[in-house]
Amino acid sequence: MSGTLYLCATPIGNLEDMTFRCIRVLKEADLIAAEDTRNSIKLLNHFEIRTPMTSYHEYNKIEKGRKLVERLLTGENVALITDAGTPGISDPGEELVRMCHEEGIAVTALPGAAACITALTISGLPTRRFAFEAFLPADKKERQEVLKEMEKETRTIVLYEAPHRLLRTLNTLREVLGNRRISICRELTKKHETVFSSTIDEAVRHYEAQEPRGECVIVMEGKSREELRAKERAGWQEMSIGEHMDFYLSEGMDKKEAMKKVAKDRGVSKREIYQALL
Repeated sequence: MSGTLYLCATPIGNLEDMTFRCIRVLKEADLIAAEDTRNSIKLLNHFEIRTPMTSYHEYNKIEKGRKLVERLLTGENVALITDAGTPGISDPGEELVRMCHEEGIAVTALPGAAACITALTISGLPTRRFAFEAFLPADKKERQEVLKEMEKETRTIVLYEAPHRLLRTLNTLREVLGNRRISICRELTKKHETVFSSTIDEAVRHYEAQEPRGECVIVMEGKSREELRAKERAGWQEMSIGEHMDFYLSEGMDKKEAMKKVAKDRGVSKREIYQALL
């Protein structure tokens, strides 16, 4: 029988957020795989956890992942922790989870702190539907592609950002997405936790005057469906009705279905489209 991979959520700032179950599993596991052993040893010492520890991070996730899988297959239990929060969320842990599934190894999660959820719930923005984007890509082309996708996103958007890049990212968001409602959450669960709720314009002015400190979570409102529909209608109005019909006919629709789509796009009745084509 193979062992189990335990995904152990650790505090994102406040040590009191460590769960009893997580402490027990970390003590009972055969091995702890940590993103940064130098950082995690402080946590383990605080809770008097003496389990052996090994490093597992972005730069060794394939090679070390195979070694961890080998140990799991022999029946050992491995607990995975990240520097802070839940393993697998914007974290190399997702690669190890994939490897375990391929080998039929049991994986379970010990719920706990996650910065994205913590920020979302205190942001004051809609929480029912949200899109988590983590850090924007460093590659310029890939970043532009992600931002383009975000233009039409109707869900609340959650992003991570380092303090020294916050102002640059806010300016980029304003340039591509326009001015939107936003909450910037800093120092989550810590003594100096703050939630700065404003607009992107106001946030830019604020952080131009006051240098941001501490890791940040940006929570931003999505595009309203009404705005998207209005923008789409404006685009269709630039076409003639005949060109609009040709667009859908070229996609393989029959004439009846194309007329129905054109009418919906333009916010008019199908009869009006029929009369215009005549």
